[in-house]
Amino acid sequence: MTYSMDGWQEPTFSENLERAGVTRRDFLTYCGSLAAIFAAGTTVLGSASPAYGEPDVTAEDIARAFDSVKKPNVIWLQLQECTGCMESVLRGAGTTVEDVVLNLLSVNYNELVMAATGEAANQALEDTVKEGGHILVVNGAVSRKDGGVCCMIGGETSENLLKKSAEGAAAILAVGACSVYGGVQAAAPNPTGAVGVDTVLGNRSVINVSGCPPIAEVILATIAYFLTHGDPPKTDSQGRPLFAYDQRIHDSCQRRPHFDAGQFVRTFDDEGARNGWCLYHVGCKGPSTFSACPIIQWNMHTSWPVKTGNPCIGCTEKDFFDKFTPFFSRLPSVPGFGVEGTAEKVGLGLVAATAVGIGLHAGATAIRKSAASKNSEEEPLAAFGDESSTSANAADAARTS
Repeated sequence: MTYSMDGWQEPTFSENLERAGVTRRDFLTYCGSLAAIFAAGTTVLGSASPAYGEPDVTAEDIARAFDSVKKPNVIWLQLQECTGCMESVLRGAGTTVEDVVLNLLSVNYNELVMAATGEAANQALEDTVKEGGHILVVNGAVSRKDGGVCCMIGGETSENLLKKSAEGAAAILAVGACSVYGGVQAAAPNPTGAVGVDTVLGNRSVINVSGCPPIAEVILATIAYFLTHGDPPKTDSQGRPLFAYDQRIHDSCQRRPHFDAGQFVRTFDDEGARNGWCLYHVGCKGPSTFSACPIIQWNMHTSWPVKTGNPCIGCTEKDFFDKFTPFFSRLPSVPGFGVEGTAEKVGLGLVAATAVGIGLHAGATAIRKSAASKNSEEEPLAAFGDESSTSANAADAARTS
């Protein structure tokens, strides 16, 4: 606490960090890592437009804002979920859980990590809601079937708890596939009637940080952006922050050159798998999934699923469990964006919306030519609408004539 003419005041972020022994240099380094995350999409896409990422945010901007920001009150709900999203936060590389809970945020209510239980926990929630101006973070889906009895917390349904916690909130974050879209439990036949947060809070602005689970740095960066700007970051049509969801995994994947060269893993123990080739034929949903996984990565930026040899399962996308299963099978007619279109549609029709379709068109063309010249075992990419080499050549000839 600091003292002024008006009495004791809540310390700012920077004061809390200084008291905790965090040096100014380390603080600026952390601000720099946040700025890098905000600008991730712009850096990769090579665009100067703020529509992709947040290029106008610098480490100095974040540091100056943090210098004056007080610890915000936070209500962090754990609804119908597996605790995976909170586990992701606890393993964030940018800061330790002690700093997040004790120094950066006043997490007044979180069932998973708070010391209080029973009536004391309920009172902490009531007091925070009454004060207002808090940040509401929600993990997990909302159960609505049979009056919501499938998910009860402190004698209340998940829906009632969410609505109460949202009263007076300055910002609402739905974190994870469950809270954004309903998640795995909302998959057919959805026995609990699970829905996402914005379905319940239809009249409120909700920032959707999707993923199963999302990357810890993306979660914390979204909160940091709101704290330093007073407004949510720019979002896409699904309410996801553009700095983390403005481009497809396919366009930043380290295995993309193998896709362009027509080199695919066919089974998980073949030569392609040992050589790190493209995982599209064993079920990778990277061409239709938007996320910063290959850029930010996990575990202190060490790796991510595709880098380890596991195909992307599309967990940041709506209804991914229904649309993308079986996860390890190639799905040539996946409903939704990207892979069901022809190469021409991907390359020309989507470029205006995403500015990345041209690369995919070029990749599909290279693969088609490689398939025709190498051997007959390289099948055309039916998922992208590719035809056989004979019909493709005929079509090309018709266009040029």
